[in-house]
Amino acid sequence: MKIEGTTVAMITPFTSNDEVDEIGMRQNINYLIENGVNGLLAAGTTGESATITHDEQKKMIDILIDEVDGRVTTVAGAGSNSSKEALDLVKYAEKAEADAALVITPYYNKPQPHGLYEHYKMLAQSTEIPIIIYNVPSRTGTDIDPETIGLIAEMDNFVAIKEASPDLDKVSLIMKKINEIGRQNDFNIISGNDNLTLPMIAMGAKGVISVVANVDPARMSAMVKSALASDFETAQDLHYQLYDLMKVLFIESNPVPAKESLNMMGRPAGHVRMPLAPLKEQSKEELKKVLQNLSLL
Repeated sequence: MKIEGTTVAMITPFTSNDEVDEIGMRQNINYLIENGVNGLLAAGTTGESATITHDEQKKMIDILIDEVDGRVTTVAGAGSNSSKEALDLVKYAEKAEADAALVITPYYNKPQPHGLYEHYKMLAQSTEIPIIIYNVPSRTGTDIDPETIGLIAEMDNFVAIKEASPDLDKVSLIMKKINEIGRQNDFNIISGNDNLTLPMIAMGAKGVISVVANVDPARMSAMVKSALASDFETAQDLHYQLYDLMKVLFIESNPVPAKESLNMMGRPAGHVRMPLAPLKEQSKEELKKVLQNLSLL
């Protein structure tokens, strides 16, 4: 299977009593599908994976797969800084019949490159579900290098990497490595930064796992679709339409601005869990202005 196009890194909506809002999550799933996205990710970083319990995470995976019902690709957030915990989550995603599992590089531990290789190798040998490597050094403290990515990609279970390093040169190095091992047709680079998606597609990436698409799924999907069709004039126009939104959604820690956007728009979102805090008033005003300029309010 291939991960490509626009996959939404969905926020996790919470009720006023701090439960996962199942009704709201189902509404968001349908809204995003209706607006043209190709895939949905539950329980990723934007879904507040650091502060949801594993039971909540598994419940969200079940809700995702049930509500999508085969209409788009389903991706289960399934990583941990404990290899044992990551394996439990990947096995659950496989049992639940998710299309793929997204596995972040273990955070805080700062594993060596050969430790990262063994971590992913163990997951591949213990499961059959397609796995997406997730590299986000700003969150994890670890930046997986192109050589190690190439070694991991030699295992058939791995179908993509979500690359959220700001270093565009690294995209070229990963692409060269993937070509060297002969997996250019079945292992995709996926952007993990909305604002770098257009240049990354020009360099050979096949899509994005997007925060922005929570808020403006139609425009983000159209931008990615145009770029993948080599219509870079249209894609560039949409990129610049979305650029201020791409920036303002990170004015404070993700997903605080994204959830505030959805609350402003009347979509299910609710609060963020501590230690994240509500958006500051000045940030809220900047966010509101961008949403109004895009006619989202």
